[in-house]
Amino acid sequence: MYLVQSHHRPETRGIAGLAEAVVDLSAVRENVRRFRKRVPQQLMAVVKADAFGHGAVPVARAAVEAGATWLGVAHADEALQLRAAGLRVPILTWLYDAAELMLLGDVDVSVSTVAELQRVVSTPSVHYVHLKLDTGLHRAGSAPDQWIELTRTAAHYEALGAVTVRGIWSHLSHGSSADAVQSTRQLQLLRAGVGLARRAGLRPSVVHLASSAGAVTLDAPDTDLVRIGAGLYGIDELGIGLRPAMRVESKLAQIRRIRAGEGVSYGHDFVAERDTTIGLVPIGYADGVPRVAARRASVLCHGVRMPVIGRIAMDQFVVDAGELPVEPGAPVTIFGPGTGGEPTAAEWADWAGTIPHEIYCGIGSRIPRRYEEGTR
Repeated sequence: MYLVQSHHRPETRGIAGLAEAVVDLSAVRENVRRFRKRVPQQLMAVVKADAFGHGAVPVARAAVEAGATWLGVAHADEALQLRAAGLRVPILTWLYDAAELMLLGDVDVSVSTVAELQRVVSTPSVHYVHLKLDTGLHRAGSAPDQWIELTRTAAHYEALGAVTVRGIWSHLSHGSSADAVQSTRQLQLLRAGVGLARRAGLRPSVVHLASSAGAVTLDAPDTDLVRIGAGLYGIDELGIGLRPAMRVESKLAQIRRIRAGEGVSYGHDFVAERDTTIGLVPIGYADGVPRVAARRASVLCHGVRMPVIGRIAMDQFVVDAGELPVEPGAPVTIFGPGTGGEPTAAEWADWAGTIPHEIYCGIGSRIPRRYEEGTR
């Protein structure tokens, strides 16, 4: 049975019960199954950044139950959290320091350079590595002109029994785009890199490149694994019927009547043109409500979209209820799947000039997570 508390701040009790993020684990499972029906490869569920703010351990469990065979995280401590929770499927982590390597004995680690490989080899606890080739993202990964040296060095250490190269991988630069030209070019470079690695004597058991969107758009039958991050949470970049897994709810903490000509919040950016009723929602930019969205955003209350008025403050913002009869305690949906008329995370992202990933990741630790098994 899952705890209501946020997993990265277990001592947090929330904003006096005034807000919560509800995560529908059945949506996570359904999203995994939808990808499993579409692609023949194994699925790695990427649960970095506390599963995009959804809660790494509950989401990882749900994803594995639905058929994900790998888990992926960015930081070493994220991998250790999953292991401590009892998750035993293979886990890949790609950001770690030398001290953390001592703790990663049953975790696969990514390696981009000979120097990184030598640090791994000098840590006997780490056994499995994935060599990363930079095919065009130009972030992490081995430069193509250093790839032969890396693969030959890895083959040497593997022959000595010091390490096993379990995977070869890369990262798409245009993974969320339906235009697969650049992705196809990257796939070709990865194939060439795998060929050179095999020529050096390596026999990786998994080759992986595709992200959620790339898994759908990129024809890569010779890869063994796809990494599902955004799609796991219902960020539907290609419109394939994924279900958003999170909704954020609050309530009206105060109600008041203001007259035409009166201003609201700092700087009086909003001045009422008519007498109206306003409501105070007790979360703000410290909780992940984007401050820059103020002039465009709305929330749902009593089935009605209420515009956000005035500046969004650190702990609260104000909505215009007009002539709707509302009382303190009335429920407010900040965002959700959109099936009940509420804003979605994608809408908030548009209002804020960002992406849904940032909206989800920004929901702060003061807002507790509650897990449910919803029904469609």
